[in-house]
Amino acid sequence: MLESTYGDRNHRPLAETLDELVAIISAARAENGCVLVPAFSVGRTQDIIYHMSSLMRQGRLPSPLPVFIDSPMATAASELYERYTDLYDADAMQIDRSGDSPLDFPGLRYTRSRDESMALNDRQGFFVVIAGSGMCTGGRIVHHLRHNLAKPSTRVVIVGYQAMGTLGRELVNGAKVVRIFRDSIPVNARIHTLGGFSAHAGQSDLLKWAAAVAPSKPKVFLTHGEEPPRAALGAKLKAELGLEAFYPKYADTATL
Repeated sequence: MLESTYGDRNHRPLAETLDELVAIISAARAENGCVLVPAFSVGRTQDIIYHMSSLMRQGRLPSPLPVFIDSPMATAASELYERYTDLYDADAMQIDRSGDSPLDFPGLRYTRSRDESMALNDRQGFFVVIAGSGMCTGGRIVHHLRHNLAKPSTRVVIVGYQAMGTLGRELVNGAKVVRIFRDSIPVNARIHTLGGFSAHAGQSDLLKWAAAVAPSKPKVFLTHGEEPPRAALGAKLKAELGLEAFYPKYADTATL
């Protein structure tokens, strides 16, 4: 069984993604606008914090940087990450041993209460909000989008997959008006998609994984992908590895 979320394309390299993130934040700061980042609370939010912290140490982002983590779940998850530093990878562990924190930097704040979250909608000037849900289907990010999408100075930075039928997908697809809480909200904000942060493999990595098992000629069931990416990956598996792909749908069965 092989996922196919990005079966039809590859991600931009991480270095280029970080360059784009720096450019977006710098432009928003110059225009005194806010940056909204819908992010999954476990994993992705901490990933973004880690990279922002690294960019600040490199002098590529200003210090302090006003960043608000506006998600109770992300706050709880971040506390767990900081409690179990023995599980960090080598790079994060080296930062931690140097006396610095890979998941903290000057200006980073966690908004714990509802009132603190609501106050962000009245805040003026440049700041960054990272909040769930990652696909903008609920959570505090929806309120921030409602208050800020109409402003041309706002940047929305998409750092994760946006499924069909979600508000996040509408924004990625260039919607000019979206419905939030029964209100029609004009989208004057700039929408940026940074695929390099994705936890899903791109097409080349999926093919590389499949190549390891290709000699045994297994049946390959492509899951977790919309139809165009699944079909594109299936065609590549056939052409490059001689593997036949199957495209299961709900309630389909297979005998193993």
